[in-house]
Amino acid sequence: MATVKLLCLLLLALLGISMAAETQYHLDSARYGPGSLKSSQCPSQCTRRCSKTQYHKPCMFFCQKCCAKCLCVPPGFYGNKAVCPCYNNWKTQQGGPKCP
Repeated sequence: MATVKLLCLLLLALLGISMAAETQYHLDSARYGPGSLKSSQCPSQCTRRCSKTQYHKPCMFFCQKCCAKCLCVPPGFYGNKAVCPCYNNWKTQQGGPKCP
């Protein structure tokens, strides 16, 4: 019985931590939202965004292109595109995401 309570408590703690981490980006929209960057900041933000991919060169090319248009780069190395709608909604002709 104690093991079940401990397991439930652990799951609730993990859920709370994941929700807190997710809302961090939404609360910090001034730092990551649309128009939050100047065009001169795009190279450094794209270097951060593309630092963990094995396809560094194409990632940098498209990230800088997207950043120049949207003036924002989502936080993290992958995902979190909802913070920057322009970055998230720009698609290729085939309908895939244009921005990394």
